[in-house]
Amino acid sequence: MVAAPLFLLLSACHRGILDPIGPVAAAEKQIMINSTAIMLAIIIPTMIATVAFAWWFRRGNKKATYRPDWEYSGAIEMVVWAIPALTIMLLGGITWIGSHDLEPSKPLKSSVPAVNVQVVSLDWKWLFIYPDQGIATVNQLVIPAGTPVSFRLTSATVWNSFFVPQMGTMIYTMPGMATRLNLQADKQGEYEGLSTHFSGDGFPGMSFKVQAVPADQFAMWAQSAHGSPPLDGRAYAELAKPSSYVKPMTFGAVAPGLFDSIMMNRAPQQMLPHNPPAPPAGA
Repeated sequence: MVAAPLFLLLSACHRGILDPIGPVAAAEKQIMINSTAIMLAIIIPTMIATVAFAWWFRRGNKKATYRPDWEYSGAIEMVVWAIPALTIMLLGGITWIGSHDLEPSKPLKSSVPAVNVQVVSLDWKWLFIYPDQGIATVNQLVIPAGTPVSFRLTSATVWNSFFVPQMGTMIYTMPGMATRLNLQADKQGEYEGLSTHFSGDGFPGMSFKVQAVPADQFAMWAQSAHGSPPLDGRAYAELAKPSSYVKPMTFGAVAPGLFDSIMMNRAPQQMLPHNPPAPPAGA
């Protein structure tokens, strides 16, 4: 009977923030564990002391000394103030170091060049544009495993939030501005992505899949995507209409400057050139 709740608790943590697949999520997990351990080091002794004092000074304990005129103890004052002060210093230090090391816009250290992805939150779906490859996807983020991914994010409608729990760092998408985020997936597989900011009726269906694949497989996928329909102004206007639980789709070409047009609330280019530029070598 005891094993059943424990199994349910551990299964709830699987494939979530406690199951990181990259350096950012792993560092955030460590910060959470360290912070929890520091706080438990205060909470557990306090709970034990509360029970112990109540038991020792109970009415029936003749050994307990009754001192109605007692009012001050320097030793107790030292403990009462020193322990919280040390706790705040430790937690503050962890937060200070973590906030600098895990700054979202800070590029990740790697010998491999980062993959650039532009993210647009729509009602109620996610648009991913690969500017270097000249393709785009909806509700499907394909990335090479072991390679940093440099995100540039905005919103075409209301505030939203981009979050892949196993990769770490939730960040907001906001209309009229772009935020930056750097993540990496070291393990191959398929992972869940979602929005964590309520944005209307279709919010429950605003999720996407992250596929971390080998680098050569990513290059092959990007090359094969060029056979899909293009994402020009007309296609984007249709895509921007509110809809939820949208199945993943791929676009083989993207109107030039589409992301910046969306961010600045300008009408994107209606038609693509007849001969769009070829993708860079190795894409």
